[in-house]
Amino acid sequence: MKKRLFSLAVLSALLLQLLSGCAAGVQESTPPSVEPTQPPATQPAETDPPAPSVQPGPITVTDQAGREVTLDAPAEKIVSCYYLVTASLLTLGQKDKIVGIEMKADSRELYKLAAPEFLELPGVGSGKETNIEAIAALEPDLVLLPKKQLEAAETLAGLGIPTAVVEPETYEAFNGLIELLGVLCGCGDKAAALTAYYDGVVQRVTALTAEAEKPSVYLCGEASWLRACAGGMYQRELIEMAGGTCVSAELPGAKWADISAEQLAAWNPEVIFSVSYAEYSLDDIRSDAALSGLEAVTADRLYTVPSEIEAWDYPQPSSILGLLWMAHILHPELVSEEEYVKEAQEFYQTYFGLEVSKEQLGV
Repeated sequence: MKKRLFSLAVLSALLLQLLSGCAAGVQESTPPSVEPTQPPATQPAETDPPAPSVQPGPITVTDQAGREVTLDAPAEKIVSCYYLVTASLLTLGQKDKIVGIEMKADSRELYKLAAPEFLELPGVGSGKETNIEAIAALEPDLVLLPKKQLEAAETLAGLGIPTAVVEPETYEAFNGLIELLGVLCGCGDKAAALTAYYDGVVQRVTALTAEAEKPSVYLCGEASWLRACAGGMYQRELIEMAGGTCVSAELPGAKWADISAEQLAAWNPEVIFSVSYAEYSLDDIRSDAALSGLEAVTADRLYTVPSEIEAWDYPQPSSILGLLWMAHILHPELVSEEEYVKEAQEFYQTYFGLEVSKEQLGV
């Protein structure tokens, strides 16, 4: 039924143009390719003709905290207090709508390269605090907050400011975030193309590694190499989709968990991944006497997840590149360095308009 309505809308628009004596061309968008040799899905160019108009009326969605959020129309003035959301909006071509941003935006290399104007926007919130007065002063028609700021979301909603709460802590939830933003911002076509690209990469990598041995992998967090990736985290899914076995998968919850050196020794991972934002180095792990017998240490299979532009292990748009990188590290015979570097460069060109070198990727 939706396809019929869409077709009728298009035919009606063309008929009106013919009756008014105007000649117009119809440009069809191409779905993203998922073939290994093809670049990422290309976003519609700024010069593309607008999509057929939709019936006026409110937009109602359920956010990732189960709250109902209603907008009078697609958002035009957005405040985003969460980096994962801001980066996603940027990927979806919505940067001109953002009027307020998370704090410490000047620490984001992606913004410096792809959206330097963000550095001049007011910083009004984070995962720890939200400046209600500053947000209200911006008169947004949509505010986006992490679930940690649920109370602030309710306060803003009570002031009549539509506020959606997000929690993209799994692969499914991240795709759900992209779809949610597509509806709220009126860019559902771009959101669908982006998630289709993600799904295509996941299907490609999982098919390549389906019959391969799955090396045991330990991913350590920011504050210490004895902070482990818990089973409910997005990072655990990345490891498994890349053809590895996450040794800490049985840890409950969706947060980094403290473990002992004895526990890590018992797991004895074949590979250790450290995050790019770690407060320690790989050499610190190598020099820890309690870990000297680990298979990963003796074989020197310790790696830092890229990149210099942004962390590829976060649940954000570039995490799909983290999946490809992990697949290369774990199965270099199946995913070559040339392949994943090429795809990463095409990704940044397609979604952020950036030409980046291998060195900029941090690989």
